[in-house]
Amino acid sequence: MSLLKTNGHTNSYLQYAFKSVERIPLKIWTSPEEASRHVAQSIALAIRQRQQEGENIVLGLATGSSPIRVYQELIRLHREEGLSFQNVISFNLDEYYPLEPTAQQSYVHFMHEYLFDHVDIPAENINIPDGTVPLEEVGAYCEAYEKKIKMVGGIDIQLLGIGRTGHIGFNEPGSWESSVTRLVRLDNLTRKDAAKDFGTLEDVPYRAITMGIQSIMQARTVYLLAWGQHKASVVRDAVEGPITPNLPSSFLQNHPNVRFFVDEAAAEELTKIATPWLVGMCNWDDKLAAKAVIWLSQKLKKPILKLTNEDYTENSLGELILTYESAYSLNIKIFNRLQHTITGWPGGKPDVDDTNRPERSQPAQKRVVLFSPHPDDDVISMGGTFLRLVEQGHEVHVAYQTSGNIAVHDYDALRFIEFMEEFGNTYELTNEAASKLFKKARKDLKRKKTGVPDSPEVRSIKGMIRRGEARAGARSCGLPDSQIHFMDLPFYETGSVRKNPMGPADVDQTKAFLNNIRPHQVFAAGDLADPNGTHRVCLDIITAAFQELSNEKWMKDCWLWLYRGAWQEWPIHEIEMAVPLSPEEVVKKRKAIYMHQSQKDQPPFPGNDEREFWERAEARNRETAQTYRDLGFAEYEAMEAFQRWQFPVAE
Repeated sequence: MSLLKTNGHTNSYLQYAFKSVERIPLKIWTSPEEASRHVAQSIALAIRQRQQEGENIVLGLATGSSPIRVYQELIRLHREEGLSFQNVISFNLDEYYPLEPTAQQSYVHFMHEYLFDHVDIPAENINIPDGTVPLEEVGAYCEAYEKKIKMVGGIDIQLLGIGRTGHIGFNEPGSWESSVTRLVRLDNLTRKDAAKDFGTLEDVPYRAITMGIQSIMQARTVYLLAWGQHKASVVRDAVEGPITPNLPSSFLQNHPNVRFFVDEAAAEELTKIATPWLVGMCNWDDKLAAKAVIWLSQKLKKPILKLTNEDYTENSLGELILTYESAYSLNIKIFNRLQHTITGWPGGKPDVDDTNRPERSQPAQKRVVLFSPHPDDDVISMGGTFLRLVEQGHEVHVAYQTSGNIAVHDYDALRFIEFMEEFGNTYELTNEAASKLFKKARKDLKRKKTGVPDSPEVRSIKGMIRRGEARAGARSCGLPDSQIHFMDLPFYETGSVRKNPMGPADVDQTKAFLNNIRPHQVFAAGDLADPNGTHRVCLDIITAAFQELSNEKWMKDCWLWLYRGAWQEWPIHEIEMAVPLSPEEVVKKRKAIYMHQSQKDQPPFPGNDEREFWERAEARNRETAQTYRDLGFAEYEAMEAFQRWQFPVAE
């Protein structure tokens, strides 16, 4: 459910704002792509203006996933619209220390891969902190970096991302506003986030060279980019909270010309989005009313049906009571609305009135496609619902969108190579080609350097490991092999954490698959909190396929349900179908997750949660059930939740 119009327009639920709690100008966009194009166009305009004046422009550049789309648009402007970078001088924010510039994880490598190698910026105009400076010379080097910025007239436009610790550059919590370019020690959370690039946490450098808060604050204009739900809380704190060294991005509140660009997911926890009734008059509808009633129930720790008129008026919701006549009538309305989301029949209950049920009763046996971005998302995110759909007689197909081959430890790959070799030797099944392949794969693993992509042979072996686990998980849910599909979408197959953008080949393959099955029901990952971004790309591919197939006759009767993954659950007010799980089903789901042995104990990309995936899934499902219970509903062991995707409505 979107709470916004788009493109930074007024929150559609906020009719009139009495006050603003935001201390930094912020613009909310429908998507990172749209926002990035706008930022790139603004930078391009500034470059051209300086060119007309015969002057250089100085850009402060950032790395990480946030600015990549900006760089892609700048490259397009260079290639298609003649934007020249001849007058651009760039200074990058930071670099790991120590680290060679040729390393895959270096920001030198990043900047050349994503921008510099594709535009005409003079090499002598590029400045990136040097991760190879001897330790005893770092202090003098940092002073020289600061002086060089001043010598060229200071930074005109500074591009920033924001880390989950609130850092900008590598200015971690504890940094002071007076800090300048220096050597810093990285926060453990920052190092964990970087582990996906380096392979293991142990290989991530403990230090970095970074421009300081003061260095950033001296830029004439600052653009900060934040995408995704995992950035929502830190964006809220930076924009609405007090200025504190514990949240370095909060210092930007003192900058005279700063703007945050965020997508709707990163804006979710802003006060005007999360609780707009606290800052103004609202355009009330049933969706917003449900959100407010649930908020009040949770705040007061009272079931919905026990909320009183006084509860509403004393908590800034008196206007809501006026809209719905009384607390009693409002409570009943919202209680019934939530009650109707609960169903033990995720594919629809046959031969009943489905007016107040989340799914259609007909056809009684549906063709169902369950899309899984990684080979384990199906059972982690909706394993109980998966079991129900199969047991209730629906024709279920699971489609694993990516191979997941980068998320397998090298020692697991070696173990499987050794098994295949020993199996062949034991039964005299060896041949020259197989022996040659195994020998090469062994050698590749032995010579592999930190962060370097696996060879095609090793990636293939790791992909086979994930396939075998996926089959075992799907079989444990009762699915026959003929209904288990592996798509290996091209965007994913880079061998590294950084993936390609989705392309026509990804969408065409998905369209062909859907056209072949012609499902009545599709389930897909709607989890935009995935820190590695694969879920977002996979969802974009599916929705693009849906839109291109919209004129197909079978599409008129096809519903798309979104689940969330191991990182986050839908807020209660956004849930449109909640499937209760029995204690036995929770155990069956856990066993299906266990089939993914390469992801147990310590998966290569665990995110910021130390628990195993099965533990996260059970805790999340039990928390959802407990939340329903606290609101006054029946008590269940666990619940899986879904939201229905609707075709965008043209404005």
